[in-house]
Amino acid sequence: MFDAISDRFSAIFDKFRYGGKLSEDNIREGLRDVRRALLEADVNVEVVRSFLDKVTAKSVGEEVLQGVQPGQQVVQIVHDELIALMGEPDTEIPFAKHPPTVILMAGLQGSGKTTSCAKLAKLLVEQGKRPFLVAADLQRPAAVDQLKVLGGQIGVPVYHQPGVKASDLCAQAIAAATADNRDVVILDTAGRLHVDDELMNEVAEIHRRAKPHQTYLVIDAMTGQDAVTSAKAFNDRLPLDAVIFTKLDGDARGGAVVSLRAIIGKPIKFVGTGEKLDALTPFFPDRMARRILGMGDILSFVEKARGAVDEEEAKALEEKIKKNKFDLGDFQQQLEMIGKMGSLKDLLGLIPGVGAKFKNLSVDESVFKRYRAIISSMTGGERTRPDLVDMSRRRRIANGSGTSTNDVQGLLKHFATMQKMMGRFGDMQELAAKLPDQEQLTPEQLANPGQFMPNPNKIFNRKEDNEALKRYRAERNRLKKAKKKQRR
Repeated sequence: MFDAISDRFSAIFDKFRYGGKLSEDNIREGLRDVRRALLEADVNVEVVRSFLDKVTAKSVGEEVLQGVQPGQQVVQIVHDELIALMGEPDTEIPFAKHPPTVILMAGLQGSGKTTSCAKLAKLLVEQGKRPFLVAADLQRPAAVDQLKVLGGQIGVPVYHQPGVKASDLCAQAIAAATADNRDVVILDTAGRLHVDDELMNEVAEIHRRAKPHQTYLVIDAMTGQDAVTSAKAFNDRLPLDAVIFTKLDGDARGGAVVSLRAIIGKPIKFVGTGEKLDALTPFFPDRMARRILGMGDILSFVEKARGAVDEEEAKALEEKIKKNKFDLGDFQQQLEMIGKMGSLKDLLGLIPGVGAKFKNLSVDESVFKRYRAIISSMTGGERTRPDLVDMSRRRRIANGSGTSTNDVQGLLKHFATMQKMMGRFGDMQELAAKLPDQEQLTPEQLANPGQFMPNPNKIFNRKEDNEALKRYRAERNRLKKAKKKQRR
């Protein structure tokens, strides 16, 4: 997402930071590059002009040029103004005092509206709500069936009555939701291939009958400035409350996301970042600005990690690693956690300074699925003792998992390497525990900590220090034997 514009901004910012002494002329030249980058990303021309006027007014002046880091200040001004352009975050849904809260979803056909209804319902379920989906898209073939399938996947009921007009259907659905003690009703309305009077009249009639508390417009980010044009047309005819952008995981240039708030004055509430039903996230302008400018988004990375990792399981795993008891069952658990977090390449893109280095990385993420299938085909004993897996067992595991014996062998080699590294980690933990407390150290030792504190990098990387680690283990074993003799 936003790879092209991020690359452009990274190059522009490098000129500001490292291109020598800044002057008013080269600041203006750099800002012309910013203008071209925004236009190429399909940002509205008027929006770009207004944005650059504000940035130029703040960047070109004695206060910036005579500052300690003028280049960094210009970068910060661009960053802050981009956030201001996209507005304050508005991620909360205002729920009605007397349920159910009715949410009307509108948009053009193909924007991902029906899928977004299900994604929003799943998000609400995770917040402890009891949503109710209404299949009121009577124009697109299979739209009703699609919503029923998606509703079944997330355990949310879907209301539909064949042969009933859309506005009547929505009114009946709200009454049914009230009787069932549902607290949120999501109306999936019909879309068209383009904005027309028939579409607007139908949606307006549904709005009049259903009296929704919130009306969201679903927009495909891939459509560029056409998205802004259709949003403006909807906003002129329908009282919109917010926008949901979909398909931001695709080859979106990002211009519509940047332009929309300035054009129609409505906030972006959620963005769709994948096909899975959990790929709907709140929109934060500051995080989006950092991603557009190639600065990463570490907060989103941390949130994804927290959502995927169970704290108790993480603590149990840490204890296993310390005791060198990490087995293939634990490895399978870790692979499942990675799968929950999404695409590995997308995750790297969230980390500042890392995404750009790996943007051309071709990651075969199917290997994670293969590994999980292979481990699932093993017995409990084989997971605990991978060394038991001989050729006959490899054939059985490969047949059971739909893989080859080479795949099984590749997993075992990969895991053996991991175990070796984790074994060293456990020894390092024990070694660290034997270090003296600060109160026990002499002034000479404090002045030269290298006398008693080994460098872990050397232990892992250099042959002579690996030998030292072996000597340490041998000495540890000798002391244990000596203690046993004393007890006897």
